[in-house]
Amino acid sequence: MMLPTNAAEWTPAPQRQKMDYQSYLDMAGESQIVEWVDGEVIRYMLPIYGHQDIVSFLDVLLRQFVNYFNLGVIIPAPFEVKLWPDGPAREPDILFISQNNMPNLTPKRYQGGPDLLIEIVSASSVIEDRVHKLTQYEQAGAREYWIIDPRPHQQQADFFILDDAGVYIPAPVSEDGIYHSTVLPNFWLKLAWLWQSPLPNSQLALAEIMTSVKSLSPQAQETFQALYELLDSR
Repeated sequence: MMLPTNAAEWTPAPQRQKMDYQSYLDMAGESQIVEWVDGEVIRYMLPIYGHQDIVSFLDVLLRQFVNYFNLGVIIPAPFEVKLWPDGPAREPDILFISQNNMPNLTPKRYQGGPDLLIEIVSASSVIEDRVHKLTQYEQAGAREYWIIDPRPHQQQADFFILDDAGVYIPAPVSEDGIYHSTVLPNFWLKLAWLWQSPLPNSQLALAEIMTSVKSLSPQAQETFQALYELLDSR
């Protein structure tokens, strides 16, 4: 399905309001992203289809991969991440928590910097995603951060990983446009998938990834190869 991509459709600036953290907890809902930073609540407008389409694609793709290898959990927004005890409460579009860090996950929030954070950029979130969150996620020790910008004429994906000094450095993308994650062993993302309209079938993308995982048993490799060929022929 082709949808209009006029820039005017992208969300307006988020609303900001002075508020303490407890008041933020009392008012934050479960259906809209509301963040708390430096004594101020940031309310974002409901995302548009293009934003949610990419979130859904990545959520399903990553969730299936993570579940297959029992690596941890994938959580989509809205879900609170309290980056440090007296620090910001963010609600990233997608987060990955490894098995080692599961003790930091509570029913209501994640405490600290998750292993992987993903933000899908909209017109209202550019500065937050590329400047403020980049700095805060780095400070919290989140090991990997993806910034995906699907806006018309702005399509770009940037990946950051922590170096030995705890500083974000750009992670390389191969010449053929593939990014290999550092926190998800054997997982890779073809950037061209993100800009397709419609987006690819997440099962097809998963099958393509899995056919390249050499540690799989021959039976599993055959199964994913057959799945890939079946879905690719549709």
